[in-house]
Amino acid sequence: MYETLKNKIVLVTGGGSGIGRATALAFAREMAEVVIVDVHDGNGNETVGLIEEMGGKAVFINCDVSKATEVEALINQSVENFGRLDCAFNNAGILGEMATTADCTEDNFDRIINTNLKGVWLCMKYEILQMVKQGSGAIVNTASNAAVRGVPELPAYSASKGGILQLTRTAALETAASGIRVNAINPGLISTPMVHRQQESNPEAVEGFIKEHPVGRIGEPEEIAEAVVWLCSDAASFVTGHIMAVDGGITAK
Repeated sequence: MYETLKNKIVLVTGGGSGIGRATALAFAREMAEVVIVDVHDGNGNETVGLIEEMGGKAVFINCDVSKATEVEALINQSVENFGRLDCAFNNAGILGEMATTADCTEDNFDRIINTNLKGVWLCMKYEILQMVKQGSGAIVNTASNAAVRGVPELPAYSASKGGILQLTRTAALETAASGIRVNAINPGLISTPMVHRQQESNPEAVEGFIKEHPVGRIGEPEEIAEAVVWLCSDAASFVTGHIMAVDGGITAK
C-alpha cells in the first residue's frame, strides 16, 4: 500500500470503464478520494458505486474533455468540493474508425484529435494551474504503444497518442521546479470495452495484434492501473517526463 496516497484527491477521466475504472478502483484501494469523469452517466455512476461498496469515497462529474468550458468547470468543481487536486489520470480517449491515411475522413480525424490530444492538453492546462497554486501534484497521461510505432489504418489515433508524449515531456519540464510531476503510460493491447468492440467487428486484426506481444496475451486493465498508481505515489518522487511502456514487450520487439 502507498501510504502517501491516503486521503489524496485524485481525478480520473474516462473513469466509467476499462483502464479508467480499474485505475479509479486501485486509487480507492489506496484510500484516495476519487473524482470519476466520463461522458456516460451510467458508467460513471457505476464506478462510484463500486468504490462505495469498497468503503471508499468517490463522486461522478460528467465532462466532455474536448470542450474547454467543461474542463475548466470540472477542475473548479473538483477543487470546490475537495479543496485541492493532488493527482490526475488523463485517460479519456477514443479509437475512432479504422481507415488508411488516405481514406480517413476529416470528421473522424478531428474527432479523434479533439478527444485524445486536445482533451489531454485541456485537462493538463487546468490541472497544472491548480497544482501550481498548491506547489505539488502528479499527472499521468494515457498514450499508447501506437505512439512509438506505426499502426496501419490508425493514422489519427497514432498521431494523437504521439502528440500526448510530447505534451507530457514539455509539461514535465515546465512544471518540475513547481513540485509537479508529469508522466505518461504506453499500454499495449488491453482487455477493455474499446478492444472488445474491435474483437467483434474485426477479430482477425485483433488476434494479429495480440500475437505481436512477446508475452503472448492481451493485457488486463488492472495491470495498467498499478503502473499509474505507482507513478502518482511518492514511490516515484524522482520520476517526471517519463514514458512508461506497459505493453507486454511489444515496444522492445
